[in-house]
Amino acid sequence: MATPNASYSVRIRAQIVNQPGTLGRLATAIGEAGGNISALDIVEVTGDHMVRDITVFAVDDSHVERIRDAVDAVEGVTVQSVRDRTFLMHEGGKIEVVSKIPLQSRDDLSMAYTPGVARVCRAIAEDPGEVHKFTIKKNSVAIVTDGTAVLGLGDIGPEASLPVMEGKALLFREFAGIDAFPICLRLDREDPAGADQLVEAVERLEPVFGGVNLEDVAAPRCFDVEERLKDSLGIPVFHDDQHGTAVVVLAALQNALKVVDKAMTDLKVVIAGVGAAGVAIAKILMQAGVPNVIGVDRKGAVYEGRSDLNAAKQWFAEHTNPESRKGAIHEVMPGADVFVGVSGPGLITRDDLRVMHDDPIVFALANPDPEILPEEATGLAAVIATGRSDYPNQINNVLCFPGIFRGALDAGATAITENMKLAAAEAIAATVPDDELAASYIVPSVFNKRVVELVAAGVAEAARADGVVRDPGAA
Repeated sequence: MATPNASYSVRIRAQIVNQPGTLGRLATAIGEAGGNISALDIVEVTGDHMVRDITVFAVDDSHVERIRDAVDAVEGVTVQSVRDRTFLMHEGGKIEVVSKIPLQSRDDLSMAYTPGVARVCRAIAEDPGEVHKFTIKKNSVAIVTDGTAVLGLGDIGPEASLPVMEGKALLFREFAGIDAFPICLRLDREDPAGADQLVEAVERLEPVFGGVNLEDVAAPRCFDVEERLKDSLGIPVFHDDQHGTAVVVLAALQNALKVVDKAMTDLKVVIAGVGAAGVAIAKILMQAGVPNVIGVDRKGAVYEGRSDLNAAKQWFAEHTNPESRKGAIHEVMPGADVFVGVSGPGLITRDDLRVMHDDPIVFALANPDPEILPEEATGLAAVIATGRSDYPNQINNVLCFPGIFRGALDAGATAITENMKLAAAEAIAATVPDDELAASYIVPSVFNKRVVELVAAGVAEAARADGVVRDPGAA
């Protein structure tokens, strides 16, 4: 069962009779309704009453209503308003464009804009590479989506995807100092030509941006779009839903293996979900040395010879499942060392963990409800990770993409290579010192500032080693 959390937090403004015991009854009512009080503030005191703002964490919208009803029922308490703190945070958007220079005189205006800007324009016209030095392109990323696979919400369209893309831009800025901007495209999502429209739109945007972060584009379209853009653009292209997830999974697995004393080359890994993330995870794990990966979709294990596979799953079938195992997930779990879920809630049970190999590792990453709750896996799984922030070992893409783009931009990279991804995973894993590794601590906190620094440095070094930089001597 989900626990109260900040995503469903509300600010209840209530007028309270200023008598002993009233506040205590109010707090008790909220607690008995299952709410979690995180803050209690005085707004004003007038005569025999006071107005307080009570910040309460809930589970969902219906839970908020139950909490409100409980507060309304307390004698001496009158609810004045209930405001959803998540919606309040999003009002007016979460990002803005600000100037980096003062504009206080005619001289400032003459240099920043006309006539002085014409000199910079001519310099770039003579040497187009100078655009990376003298414009926002040096430090900018386009966050591009068509709104077809947004979070766990599915195909909700470009407008509804905008809050997510704004959030991504916020993370780029806060964690890596990168200026990112959401590009939410209205395309014909049913027409196969929609992929052509997406590719063309991003190609036309290339002059402005130093990198492209593809986000929430449904499979299998995402595979084709990424490959085509990597071929046609001279700037890094990175589909975070694929590679960001894969990089952090690899980092977490590297540290988890130290905890259970196993080797990458001895593993059998079962992946639930063979979409964008599942395919990318399989690829990076095999590059890291895992010999046996089995993917499972809604119809069971993916194996060579299945007749219902799209191009991405066909590749998966040809390169994984060396024993050609067939059947539902419960039939392929026996003997597995690692389970990685990028699918949906409640997919596996304790019985599935019992048939896994000794000291099984479980990464149940479906959000908000994982394939198995950590409470259900306790005592059977040696290491447990989820995608949620309210459990230990959160496998979160924010550990990856800010540092990868920071390193790519710093190095003047023209692409993001497999070695750059592997370097990012190594850096994330190394952020957790060996003497602090534990079953409950295999990945660093997303707020650990060293993560971006180490990832950026490792990625930049790999880019130079792979020769995918505009200027080999770039800092």
